[in-house]
This record gives sequence, structure tokens and C-alpha cells, in this order.
Amino acid sequence: MDANSLPKNDANFAQLTPLTFIHRAASAYGNLTSVVYDNTKFTWKQTYDRCLRLAAWLQSFGIKKNDVVSILAPNVPALYESHFGVPMAGAVLNTINTRLNASAIAGILCHSEAKILFVDHQLLSLANEALSVLTTPHPVLVVIGEVSSAKIYTSPGLEYEQVLALADVVAFPPVPVTNEWDAIALNYTSGTTSEPKGVVYSHRGAYLSTMTLLLQWGVGLQPVYLWSLPMFHCNGWTFTWGMAARGGTNVCIRSPTARDMYHAISSYGVTHMCGAPVLFTTLLQASPTERRPLTRPVSMLTGGAPPPAFLLESIERLGFRITHAYGLTEATGVALVCEWQEAWDHLPASERAQLKARQGLGALSLAGADVKDKETMQSVPSDGITQGEICLRGSSIMKGYFKNKKETDEAFKDGWFLTGDVGVKHPDGYIEIKDRSKDVIISGGENISSVEVETALYRHPMVLEVAVVAMPHPHWGETPCAFIALKKEYASNEVGIEEEDIISYCRDKMSHYMVPRKVVFLQEIPKNATGKAQKVLLREVAKGLKVGTKKKNHEEQVMIKKKNHEEQVMVMSRL
Repeated sequence: MDANSLPKNDANFAQLTPLTFIHRAASAYGNLTSVVYDNTKFTWKQTYDRCLRLAAWLQSFGIKKNDVVSILAPNVPALYESHFGVPMAGAVLNTINTRLNASAIAGILCHSEAKILFVDHQLLSLANEALSVLTTPHPVLVVIGEVSSAKIYTSPGLEYEQVLALADVVAFPPVPVTNEWDAIALNYTSGTTSEPKGVVYSHRGAYLSTMTLLLQWGVGLQPVYLWSLPMFHCNGWTFTWGMAARGGTNVCIRSPTARDMYHAISSYGVTHMCGAPVLFTTLLQASPTERRPLTRPVSMLTGGAPPPAFLLESIERLGFRITHAYGLTEATGVALVCEWQEAWDHLPASERAQLKARQGLGALSLAGADVKDKETMQSVPSDGITQGEICLRGSSIMKGYFKNKKETDEAFKDGWFLTGDVGVKHPDGYIEIKDRSKDVIISGGENISSVEVETALYRHPMVLEVAVVAMPHPHWGETPCAFIALKKEYASNEVGIEEEDIISYCRDKMSHYMVPRKVVFLQEIPKNATGKAQKVLLREVAKGLKVGTKKKNHEEQVMIKKKNHEEQVMVMSRL
């Protein structure tokens, strides 16, 4: 008998799933606080029992393996419990972005074929609007909190605490995970109703991602974690499961306002929190009545657009210890972590900030993270200059896009997942993003597809051409900037269409966080030889613009000079 002939058995092999964390937490940390929310407080024993009850009720209601259960809620205990209770019933959890509009939510419910929709009572009107336009069978609606008097489109009267009370955990025990490749969660990369991209996570991927991030961020035993990051973001970057693994306390707040964050940090002794760089500005601009001094350092993991050096320096002076990471929905959240090296502590503050702004090294759950030439799939030199596409592979990468084989096939190449992000690799192996080949705009941690915004603007009766790029924003980091060329009959703009008219139009057509904050009217959109909009040039123009600035009420000419003897492009901007 050789070493490889030894068989697997139930004693030496178990399917990997983060559901084991909650069972262990109930046993090891049973009397410790698991969740705090306003005047509500649970222990790990109580949270485990509530998750068991949720799983039991779902099964009694007819939910079967691989059924999708959606939830639309801010960071409240029910949303946390769904991360265990829904997969414990064998179902797939779909957390919906609360910032989406009704049509986007309806698109997700339609595409996912969700059987049940849990909705927070304050979002009931939004859910009702989504259900009212849904042409496919409606999911059963269960309200979290007080039931509004507003009309409910399906099964009125169901309320979250009531269904937990009705559950029979003896008759409906948790469904065992018999295959770690089974789906645990379904997360949508955007709210579009046309060809939505639903990213499917496996139990194995969720488990490994959770363990990886706890280790690489150095999360110790019994942390106090502030939910400043929405749990609907890649399942809270897996910290929903991770806090159970460490016996931590989940401090839930409905919205990450300066007042609520400082209050929670001071009242509960918060040790860890996550969020986009926009939270830095929120915390820094807090009024004296909102701000409270930090009695201990708070570790903060941030992702999204690299925060400016001055912002990092300012937030760290308050007592926050920043770790920068890079992730995407398809990688089960965080894929790269800027692991800090002790030698860097002695560098000047500006140099430390530059290092922290890099996206970092591959997550331990990955078998590889590299920057490659997309055509040859060869690694680019580690010189910090040569650009290529960031590519990933490993067990934490998504299973694929739900009901979208074409997009799934295109996302994988030669055993690698293509992120669509352009970056460089430094001599020390740390990766840094330089551009987004998919033209994704990261605004306050939200990924905005410029194509989606452009599609909506093209529907405006006066619009001939449009190109949307990112522009700097003092609060959100980035925000959409729309360059628009009007149709010939409106080109003189004698009809008097203004920037605010376009912005108002967008507010009616898309989720508000996607709405451009700046609109620039052009004679025509500059294009390259193949007829594609030259977004590189437009980004340079956008860098010089500011949100909210008012100039004289006349058109100004902006000359964009292109290199290599290309023709000059006249851009008429009306700011």
C-alpha cells in the first residue's frame, strides 16, 4: 500500500462549507454576543437557533435544494441570519443591492427565479413596485419588521419573526452539504434587466475565501466588527461567515453615517470594519457633535478605487489602520490584499500611503494571481510599468454566470479567470491596477457600468452620441461624467436643454447612484480609427472637471490634441 492508496472516509474527509462555522460558534462561543442592533442583542446560541428556525420554515414552505431565496434589506440581523439559514435549507442565497431601482430589482427576481423575497419594512414600497412590473411568477414576500399598510403583491401577512416562531426544527433539520461544489450564493454584478450577470459561489469557494481573509487581515479571536460595508456586497466580503468563525460580535447599523459609525465604535469597542474609501471622507467630515475619539486603533479594510495618499494619511491620524485590497464579485470578494511589511513602517508618510494604495498580493485561496498579456497569456515583466490584464485562478473563483454560458466561457481562458482590469506587477510581486478595460466606474464602492448609463442616455430623444467615463468626486471617489452630442436638429441647443435636464432624465431611468453628476455637451464624440469613442481623451478632460461648478453661460471650446499626427478634435463643452 502506498500513501496515495489510503481511502477517504467520513472521519478524514468533510465537504468544505462555511455553515460549519455557525455550529461551532454556538458551541464554543454560545454565551458571547453575536449580534447587536439598536436595542436588540443576541448570543451565538440564539443566532444559531434563529438560523435553524429560518432553515426549517423555508423547508416547510416548500423550498428545495438549489431554489433561490432573495433578500432586500440593509444591515439588520435578519440579513445576517439569512447567510446561514438559507443555505442550511439547501437553498441559494441572493442578497439584493438596496440602492437599485425597482426595474433592476425586478430583473434580478425574474432572472434568478427567486421563490421567496424577504424585504425590510422600510423598503416595502420599493419591493412592491418591483413586484408590480414583474411579468414572471412572483416570489412569496416576507416582511422584516412592521408590516406596512401598503399593498403587498404576494401572500400578505407573512412577517419574519412570525415565520421563525412557526418553524419546526425537529421535523425540518438542516439539509447536509453533500457536495462542496454546490451553490451557496448568487450575487449580481449589476442591476441591469438585460442579460444580468448572476455570479454563483460554491460552498467550497465561500469557505476558503472566508478563512483566507481572516488570516491575511490578521483577524484574531472575538473581534468586534462594525457592519459599515453592506452585506449585499459579495456577502459582506465573506465576513458574514467569518465573524461566526472567530466568535466575533456583529454590530449592525442601517446606514454608515458618521454619527452611527462613531457611536458604534465608541459604544461597542469596534476593532474591525470594512468599506469603500468614501467612508474615509464621511468619517473625516463628521461634525464635532458626531465625532468621538477612538480609544483604540480600528483596523479598516478598504477596496475600490485607490484612495489618494492625503486621504490615507488623514484617516490614519484619527486612529484607523488601513489595509487596501482588490476584489470583484467573481472572485468571491477580495482577491488581492496589500499585506503590510514591517520595514515599511519607517518610510515617510507619503511613501507609506503610495504602498498602501496598491492592490497587493493574491489571496491565499487562489492558486495564482498574475498580470498577463491577454493575447499570448504570457506574464508581463515585474517592472511596475508594463501593463496587462489581471488574471486569477483558484477555488475561490466563481462557478460561473447563472444561466449565461456565453459570458462564462468568455470569462475563462487557458485555466485563468480574466478580470477585465488592467494592471502592472511590481518587482516585489505586488499588483497595482492602472485602468479598467471594462470601463467600470467605482463610486462609493459601487461598480457602475458606463455602458449601462450610456444605453439609458441613448434613449433620450435629443441624444445622438454619448460616452460615459469616470471623473473625480470629493466624496464618492469617482462618479460618472457624461459627454453628449445632440442630434443635428438640436445641435445648436436653441431648445435650451441644460445639464440638469439630462441629470433629471437619468434619475427617472436608473438607480440614483448611477446618475452622472456632470454632463458635457460636445459637437461630436472624439473617435479612433475604428470608430470607437476615445475614452482615454475624455478621461483626461473629465479629470479637470468638478462637480457642482458653474461657469459663464456660454459655450467654450476645448482642444484635444492627439499624438502621432492624428487629427485634432474640437470639443465644444457647455459646462
